[in-house]
Amino acid sequence: MAKPNYSFEKRQRELAKKKKKEEKVKEKAGRKAGADGEPDAAAEEGEGVVPAADSTGQAPS
Repeated sequence: MAKPNYSFEKRQRELAKKKKKEEKVKEKAGRKAGADGEPDAAAEEGEGVVPAADSTGQAPS
């Protein structure tokens, strides 16, 4: 019977922890970016945005 390779198992656990931590940091950054009030893609492109009329009743050009 082969003896267990504890070094390999430890390295795999460390890699799993590192990957999980990186995913958490990425997810946290994504939530923070969304909560900062950054406009979404539709607002950046001007979709659905209607210019307000000035006092003369004409839309600004």
